[in-house]
This record gives sequence, C-alpha cells and structure tokens, in this order.
Amino acid sequence: MIVSASRRTDIPAFHAGWMLNRLEEGFALTENPRNPQRLTRVPLQKGLTDFIWFWSKNPAPLLRELPRLDSFGIPYGFHFTLTPNGPLTEPGTADKERLLKVFLALAERIGPERVIWRYDPILLAEGLSVSDHIRLFGRMARILRGSTDRCILSFLDLYTRNRTSLAGICRPPEPEECLELARGFSEAAAQNGIALFTCAEAMDLSAFGIGHAACIDKALTERLSGHPIRAVKAAGQRSLCGCAQSADIGAYDTCPMGCRYCYATASAAAVQRRLALCDPDSPLLCGQVNGREIVDRTP
Repeated sequence: MIVSASRRTDIPAFHAGWMLNRLEEGFALTENPRNPQRLTRVPLQKGLTDFIWFWSKNPAPLLRELPRLDSFGIPYGFHFTLTPNGPLTEPGTADKERLLKVFLALAERIGPERVIWRYDPILLAEGLSVSDHIRLFGRMARILRGSTDRCILSFLDLYTRNRTSLAGICRPPEPEECLELARGFSEAAAQNGIALFTCAEAMDLSAFGIGHAACIDKALTERLSGHPIRAVKAAGQRSLCGCAQSADIGAYDTCPMGCRYCYATASAAAVQRRLALCDPDSPLLCGQVNGREIVDRTP
C-alpha cells in the first residue's frame, strides 16, 4: 500500500511531530471528508506500507528528523513544490532562496531520484510574466541540477473556492502562453538533466518533450521501494489524473500557509479552528476519537 502524506495539507512543514508519532504507533486514522464519523485505519508499518510519498512546500522540519524517519524501515520520497510565486498568492511560504537550500540538502541526504520538483501552479501576475517564469525556472533548474531527476508542471486551475480570492491578483496562462512556457521550460530542463511532465493537464506538450505524469507513479514507486506494489488507478481524482491508488492520511483545513489558490482550505478562519483541534498524540491529524465512529481498514 502507498501512503500519501498528504495532498490535503503540508504534513512535513506543520505536522512532522504527529507523523513521527504515528509511525511509532504503526498506524494513522483518517476521516472521510464527507462523513467525519467514518474513519479509515491506515497502517504505517514496514511490510504493510510499501512507500510513503510526502508532499510539501517546506520539508525542513522533517529534514531534521530523517534519521528517525529512516529507522522505521519504510521507503519514502518527496514531492517538493518550489516556484517563484510571491507573497500575494503564497503569503505563508518561506523564503525561496532558503527553500532551494532545503531542497539541495534533502536531495543530498536521500538521493535526487526521491525528490520530485513540483513547479505548481504556474500563474501569471504582476512581476511574474511568461518571460519571468522562463527566466526564473531556468535559474532554479541550474541550481537544482543533479538534485532531482524530474519536474512536474501544472497550470493554475480556478475553482469555486479560489476564484474570488484570486480575482485581480493573478490568472492562468492562456493556451498560447502555455506553449511559450513549455518551450522555454523544456530548453532549461534539458540543459540541466531534468525530465519534464505535466500533472492532470489536457494540453499535449509532447512536441517539447513534456509527457503526462502520474504524481503517484506506480512504476517509479516500485523501483524506489525495490519490490512490486499492488495498486490500481486511483479513484476519486480528476479525470486526467493518472495516479496510482494511495491512502491519504491528511485532513483538509489544517495547513496555515495561506496559499490563495489552494483547493484544500476553505478560509483562514476554518484553518485556525481546525488547527486548534490538532493533537500530535492523536491518531487523527485533526481531532480526537470519541469511540462512536465507524472505523474501516484499508484494503
């Protein structure tokens, strides 16, 4: 079984202690977002957990705990999101120069094949034009040369939740701008030995050497884990998503980074309410078990 930690929140940045406690206990509980009284027990044990994919914009807190993380014997990797998006859209993100250093340190410690660079989402704003993106992506690619094998791109999607908060601040690239970005990015990536992929994008960018990715890539995860993994295509994701099935142990509205485009947070007030319920000793990331829940086991 593959564990995702997590598409719903930034566990390495804000809940590293909880994650390590869950590994010590050997399991985590995750609530059904539509029915909080329905929980799933997810094993976090060597032999039961094939791989853990961490998703983060700042894994520095977990980077400090890698010896302890390694002691559990479960292979793992990181999706590390790093873009030049500024404080208007990412008010809580750490300084990007410091994050580049964190990326380099993480890759040096665990190997470049286990640190996937996510340049996601690509948005256009004041001071962040198509030419700015191409220039800044190229600089990042040069710095990260040898520290990652692949980069996954996606363009900003507008949802009901983020459409209002992003109005007048930024916009998605138009189709012709996407092609210009793809051309510039592919040149920089090729010069620095980084394979480029898109995430859940309908646009065909294969002319630029950019393929469609599965972020939870079964073949890659098997290679990194060293053994076959039973995993079908993930259900419940976007129609263009090619990811393999994984068990997500995160919770919505528990990331205080405040990214305006985020689909996993309803509002700053909702995040503060939920964070007040977080307990590093609870099997749930947010809240406590009251004994009246229905607990399912992962298949």
